[in-house]
Amino acid sequence: MRADARKNYDRLLAVGREVVTEHGAEASLRDVARKADVGLGTLYRHFPTREALLEALLRTNVDELTTQAADRETSSTPEDALTSWLRDSVALTHEYRGVAALLTAAMDDPESALNASCVALHDAGTRALERAHTAGIARTDIDGTDLFALIAALAWLYDQPSLAPRADHLVGVISGAVLTGQAGSGVSQGRPRARR
Repeated sequence: MRADARKNYDRLLAVGREVVTEHGAEASLRDVARKADVGLGTLYRHFPTREALLEALLRTNVDELTTQAADRETSSTPEDALTSWLRDSVALTHEYRGVAALLTAAMDDPESALNASCVALHDAGTRALERAHTAGIARTDIDGTDLFALIAALAWLYDQPSLAPRADHLVGVISGAVLTGQAGSGVSQGRPRARR
């Protein structure tokens, strides 16, 4: 990439992060271009769709989350690893209002620019959950797709002004519902559903 193109790309990412943080996942690409002081053509050369911009913004965060989850597989208890993954994933969706709907839609769409990031996030949570299953401390009637759905639901709470103050508390409630603390605690121990 030429130096001027790299400068425009970096500027668009920085401004894109500000605009999306302020206005959410439906932020105007026109606003991003205007605030970055570049033409729409320049923006579209780098980011042909809003999803492409969001994917670039999310990629770093998701890669960090995935790396942290992999590190926790060997350095943390199964309970801590799963709880941390859940909290970190909800925090990621909270950073950009409305992104949970895009992540959910992109999960099963291989053509989506967000698909690879969604799959990586899903798989990291699945591994953390399976480790907790093996340790006998998590419900076995849920799977990674259920966790992904819970993240989307918790992210929705943050987008609701009247419910947002309860969201952190409810992340803890959900974590407690997923983690049984011990096998045979009376929670359904059925087999997890296959991911669709």
